[in-house]
Amino acid sequence: MTYTLKVAGLTRELPICAVSDSLDIAAFIMFSDVELTVACAEELLKKVPDFDVIVTAESKGIPLGYELARQSGKNYYVARKSVKLYMTDPISVNVKSITTAAEQTLYLSGADADMIKGKRVLIADDVISTGESLNALETLVNKAGGEIVCRAAVLAEGGAADRTDIVFLEKLPVFPK
Repeated sequence: MTYTLKVAGLTRELPICAVSDSLDIAAFIMFSDVELTVACAEELLKKVPDFDVIVTAESKGIPLGYELARQSGKNYYVARKSVKLYMTDPISVNVKSITTAAEQTLYLSGADADMIKGKRVLIADDVISTGESLNALETLVNKAGGEIVCRAAVLAEGGAADRTDIVFLEKLPVFPK
């Protein structure tokens, strides 16, 4: 079973996947779909206010964050799922996402936090659903001293489509069982 998604002038068939006994979602994966990533970034950049840097979460937000950065000429920073050897003085926040089985921690290196401090930040992700990942990114940006000017995603899933504080390209339904 699939869901037909039309976004940024393109059509994709998304597989329907169970996230619980009572809920299915359409799986939106930008990895390896360069045409989709480029088109979505182009359309999002038309809708967002001026910004200095982009922050996204590892891992599904990385292709979008990169392409937004490439097209805008602005740097992007990735909130990582684990502390890497190169990270000094990392800041962190816990998050429980709809697509993740267990609670996770997201980290920004101290060097990345320094680059975000005082900057106008565009938070970007592939899908905003429950808002938990978005909240975690907001907390990291605030800890780093950045000013959030926009929260953007390709898709707003379920009730997230009713939010007025996010910019998105299309709605993505959920499928209660």
